[in-house]
Amino acid sequence: QVWSRFVLPMNPDIKKERENATFDVEKLTNVLDGSPQKTKRRREIESLVLNDPDFKEEDPNFLSRSERYDQAVRKSAQMILKLREYGIADPDEIYCYKKPEPLDLHLGMFLPTLLNQATPEQMDKFFMPAWNLEIIGTYAQTEMGHGTHLRGLETTATYDPSTQEFVLNCPTISSIKWWPGGLGKTSNHAIVLAQLYTQGNCHGLHAFIVPIRDMNTHKPLPGIVVGDIGPKFGFNEVDNGFLKLENVRIPRENMLMKYAKVEPDGTYVKPPSSKLTYGTMVFIRSMIVGESARALAKSCTIAIRYSAVRHQSEMRPGEPEPQILDYQTQQYKLFPLLAMSYAFAFVGQYMKQTYHRITGDINQGDFSELPELHALSAGLKAFTTWATNSAIEVCRMSCGGHGYSRSSALPDLYVEFTPTCTYEGENTKCMTTNVTPNPDLPSSQPTSDTNRKKKLLNLFLLSQYLYILNFDINPFYGILDIACCCNLCSLFDPSIHCPGFCLQAHCHYVVVKLFTDKLGEIGDTAVHSVLSALALLYALQGITQNSGDFLQAGLLSVPQVLQISVRIKELLSQLRPNAVALVDAFDFHDKKLNSVLGRYDGNVYEHMFEWARRSPLNSTEVHESFHKYLKPLRSKL
Repeated sequence: QVWSRFVLPMNPDIKKERENATFDVEKLTNVLDGSPQKTKRRREIESLVLNDPDFKEEDPNFLSRSERYDQAVRKSAQMILKLREYGIADPDEIYCYKKPEPLDLHLGMFLPTLLNQATPEQMDKFFMPAWNLEIIGTYAQTEMGHGTHLRGLETTATYDPSTQEFVLNCPTISSIKWWPGGLGKTSNHAIVLAQLYTQGNCHGLHAFIVPIRDMNTHKPLPGIVVGDIGPKFGFNEVDNGFLKLENVRIPRENMLMKYAKVEPDGTYVKPPSSKLTYGTMVFIRSMIVGESARALAKSCTIAIRYSAVRHQSEMRPGEPEPQILDYQTQQYKLFPLLAMSYAFAFVGQYMKQTYHRITGDINQGDFSELPELHALSAGLKAFTTWATNSAIEVCRMSCGGHGYSRSSALPDLYVEFTPTCTYEGENTKCMTTNVTPNPDLPSSQPTSDTNRKKKLLNLFLLSQYLYILNFDINPFYGILDIACCCNLCSLFDPSIHCPGFCLQAHCHYVVVKLFTDKLGEIGDTAVHSVLSALALLYALQGITQNSGDFLQAGLLSVPQVLQISVRIKELLSQLRPNAVALVDAFDFHDKKLNSVLGRYDGNVYEHMFEWARRSPLNSTEVHESFHKYLKPLRSKL
């Protein structure tokens, strides 16, 4: 029986959950989007994409990698046409409605890099052909032996003044460009990051536009060794590739020279800020923070909706099996992650606003906040991706055996999100970024002084972290005064506590602060109440998970830690009636969620059965392997 042929009533359990909600879901959705107008705009675009027959596809779970790549290229090409047709240009609007695809780096890194680092003349030469897909570009930064440590990249670009050309080389096996999406088979150009050499001096990393394939035949150009790196943990639709440059010559004008320049005679003109080279990476890191929120929100939606319709075991003999969402153990798993997803959503909003504000300043010639943005994006990118990556797996395991099925969408969510922990800066390195803080930003590094850097707890930040909780927990009143009397730094041995711990603690503080700041913008009483509970749960869970550090620093006593545990338990009960409504507010369409467990109507089992029957192994009643191997085996035994 094909259940989707029939209109099934909404699952009674999930219907009851929605009836018990204490707030208006639509109002919270508007908060998450930024305004009712933005919610309307998002839904309009979503409707265009989901209802367009050109975007219909076969379930990729039942396709080979080659078939998945082919389907993704077709969809990417259609996406480009539709973006023009619908007038969509905002990167946030583009990335909210697509999966990883071969043209992602063209849209998300190649074009933005041109916009940010190309001269007007280079824009004329490269941007419009790239906009019209004559040039299909990727961003070649990472090398086989070098990822996060950008200063260690080995690819060279040596200027030859006699021809006014740069000669690009990958001199060693470890210098081969490795991992760029769309490089393997799709792109015909690459923005290559290479060490600039001119007049006998190295001037560090700079960006160069390098043609890699013939514009008509698409065959590799002379001196270009390029291909696909093979199957990966995920991203089966994307042709991540390798690129070896062997004495490849490009015109002087192919170096991106909006800021740094090489004159015809080889004279080097340095940029106003060394961080400008990393502008594209900062942009992507800022986007990743928002993507962390979306991936976590999807995972929580699937796990919480499924937990509302799944019944398991008896609490008392003879009684009906309860919803697993009623088990406190399930609430302990999922509700703190739900709180985290809201916290990260508001951090994502802040990062987007901050990036656009500082980018505007840069375009006006003010580079003062660029180092801070670089560090802030690095720290929050690392902090949110680590937490989200672990959380997705918790959501999957909370769905029991069915979470292991790809029909749940949770395995794909995990493998597609996991790379964010290593691309655009491997997280361990990101968490040790050092800059001098700007007082107008929630700095990602409390200090840049060599000696003070080793003092692993920042007194002001941790005391402020506790201070913002005072409105709810009476015993914390006065903790600021107590903390200020403690010589916290003397309690920690730099040889034991890694420098990244300080930044990680600070990032947690920043997230809590931004969440609580957001509460001040909420006018609706019911929405404010439920968000306040989520904010407090996120903050207290952070203390619980790091209680040893708070105890060791003398900021908390054992009785206070125990009280926090009691308060968390109360918050779980307080949030229970609104759990489904809170994930509904994320407003994921079923087609976008693509999960049988997370369906809005809660009809999980009917659609799971239908999904399984579509497996290619079920296309025949008897598989050919029976006649080829199993049946002949009988005569041999």
